[in-house]
Amino acid sequence: MGKRIITRRRGRGTMTYRAPSHRYAGEIKYRQVDEAERKGVVFGKIVDIIHSVGHSAPLAKVRYGDTEILTAAPAGIKVNDIVAAGVDAPVSVGNTLPLKKIPEGTLIYNIEINPGDGGKLVRTAGSYARVLSKVGDSILVMLPSKSEKLMNGESRATVGIIAGGGRKEKPFVKAGKKMHAMRAKNKLYPRTSGVAMNAVDHPFGSGRGRHAGKPKTAPRFASAGRNVGMIHARKTGRGK
Repeated sequence: MGKRIITRRRGRGTMTYRAPSHRYAGEIKYRQVDEAERKGVVFGKIVDIIHSVGHSAPLAKVRYGDTEILTAAPAGIKVNDIVAAGVDAPVSVGNTLPLKKIPEGTLIYNIEINPGDGGKLVRTAGSYARVLSKVGDSILVMLPSKSEKLMNGESRATVGIIAGGGRKEKPFVKAGKKMHAMRAKNKLYPRTSGVAMNAVDHPFGSGRGRHAGKPKTAPRFASAGRNVGMIHARKTGRGK
């Protein structure tokens, strides 16, 4: 009898595949929106820049009065710099404003999908989005994937580019270093191709040569162990 395939084993939720979140520095988020931000500006001070194994970018610890938050540090920021948040905040690196107050062409990151959710989009090192245009009460934003998305004008974003953009320029060199980096973020490594396995270990296993030997689109009512490959594929067949 074969082993559980990886998709089933990960879903079981054992410690092998559980993220070590107790080692993470904290969650990236904005300060709770209040009247001070809605009608004016609130100033904060960067008290520290820290490394978190759960994030690719360095994190900035910002103190607003008696509250502290963690946010992705923009390139060019340093400790003791002053940042601002609110509708009247100046459009400069590290400041947080509603999308409706950010001029067209500005580079931004950590964008809220819904106002007040703390920022969900564009949070990896070196990434940024761009404000394209204003369409009524909505803002058209170009994401790092070059896709365009209409966003709520009240959603907040931070001006600038996230720091750590050169992290991919240094090679890992050794497989062990790659393994530790992936394990810190609960990423599966190394990944073994299904067609390289034995028939008892994966539906695509065995056969002569590395080929699945069957359609890669999973059957509609496939069991958990067979639900692999192109699940709910939009298109199948040979491309033109």
